[in-house]
Amino acid sequence: MDNYDVLIIGSGIAGITTAIKCAESNLKVAMITRESSPETTNTLWAQGGIIYPKGEKPEILMEDIQKASAYTSSPEALKVFCENASEVVEEYLLGKAKTNFRKEENGEFAFTKEAAHSVPRILFQGDHTGRELQLSLLNYLAFSGRFPNVDILSNLTAIDLITPSHHGSTIAQRYEEYKVVGAYVYDRDENNVRKLMAKKTVLATGGVSALYLHHSNSKGARGDGHAMAKRAGARLINMEFIQFHPTTFFNRSSHKRFLITEALRGEGGKLIDFKGNQFMKLYHPDRELAPRDVVARAIQNEMIDSGHDCVYLDISFKKEGWIKDRFPSVYQHCLENGIDITKEPIPVVPAAHYSCGGVHVDSRGRTNLKNLYAVGEVACTGVHGANRLASTSLLEGLVWGHLAGVDVVKSVGRTDFYNSKFIKSWVYGNQEEYDGALVAQDWNSLRQTLWNYVGLERSTPRLKRANAMFTELYSEINRFYRHAQLSDELIGLRNAVEVALLITDASMRNKKSVGCFYLKNSN
Repeated sequence: MDNYDVLIIGSGIAGITTAIKCAESNLKVAMITRESSPETTNTLWAQGGIIYPKGEKPEILMEDIQKASAYTSSPEALKVFCENASEVVEEYLLGKAKTNFRKEENGEFAFTKEAAHSVPRILFQGDHTGRELQLSLLNYLAFSGRFPNVDILSNLTAIDLITPSHHGSTIAQRYEEYKVVGAYVYDRDENNVRKLMAKKTVLATGGVSALYLHHSNSKGARGDGHAMAKRAGARLINMEFIQFHPTTFFNRSSHKRFLITEALRGEGGKLIDFKGNQFMKLYHPDRELAPRDVVARAIQNEMIDSGHDCVYLDISFKKEGWIKDRFPSVYQHCLENGIDITKEPIPVVPAAHYSCGGVHVDSRGRTNLKNLYAVGEVACTGVHGANRLASTSLLEGLVWGHLAGVDVVKSVGRTDFYNSKFIKSWVYGNQEEYDGALVAQDWNSLRQTLWNYVGLERSTPRLKRANAMFTELYSEINRFYRHAQLSDELIGLRNAVEVALLITDASMRNKKSVGCFYLKNSN
């Protein structure tokens, strides 16, 4: 058993930002990750960039975000977002982390523009901005030696949030207020379950897109935080709003799709069919720079109509040197897969990319459970509404990571450690032998079902079929989970089916197509 002032589950931009704010106030912080290295996050793979609206009127950015969301974003959340945007970029990235963004010859920051943005306002570094963010922030927090009060723990898979009402050792604890006092985590190195107690717990576990058969995310984006929060009693909203990125590299040998950054279209890249015809003019006046849901469905329609497995994204008309300098990661990945983007178009298909919904939080990242916060993609702040504007997610993680950290620092002194002796130790099952074949098959069934029935285009019959399949799968997986040996894959599968049901249920309750949620024959 370990005691911490703050337990942060996840090590992406949002979690690191919260950790920095808490560490600077000398709080004892644990930041845990299921990966072998804290570098491995969705943040690391982000290509496009991060908004920096320096000197811009907030109303302009707010309107762009609202427009992309089909006017479903929370005005209150947008106000918080825009009021803090420039300040947090300057404090954490430009100031503390010294993040290396691209600059012009005159030394000024270079800005790019992406789909549905009215002006260039996005800082970037080639097409690997996320890597620059992740490593610079992590270096400031962990590798500089300035914060000995921070423990960064790898190979720890969170199992469940600890609440006295669920995990107390006495009947009297059932009557206590709903609050989170830490988490049970599976230590894969030691093959045991640890009880991490904390005054404040922060979910920063990322999204859910890796639950889909075709996705652009790291393997860990499987909804662990969503499922744990739901079981603990937290409120989740907008779970039907799964954004599909229009352009990922089409490769028959992998379901993990390499992202072809939206900045490539922002820099003039054209979508064409197998005959070389541009088609986006048929779907939206903004063509390639239309909102992501519009572009993704347009591509899907073209694939269905033509019978081809993909469409193509062409940037080859630009100068070769410029392409290699602006998009080095995309150039290298495509070249390794037989495509020279300076001479030919890139085969692309849509893939699950981002969850606009999640654990409902307020303007300080607080959930409805006392002492539990959520930041980053696991949280639903209301900024994105039914559809996310490009390059807002990294900034949202930075803003709410900061705000949650500020609130933790202010309130942690009024919070006592919960006495761990009144919290049950982890009860192991009868350790039935782990059957990898069963787990692998269940993962395949879940991902296929989400992709086919709860994907880009949904319908009432498809959703009913998915609900029936997930309900049966849920029962089987939970029975198996109670008796089998613990493993990261099994813990993830248990969480995955819970989240799949959440997405399906939210989709069945929403009767209107809006944003990235498209229901056939809806009003």
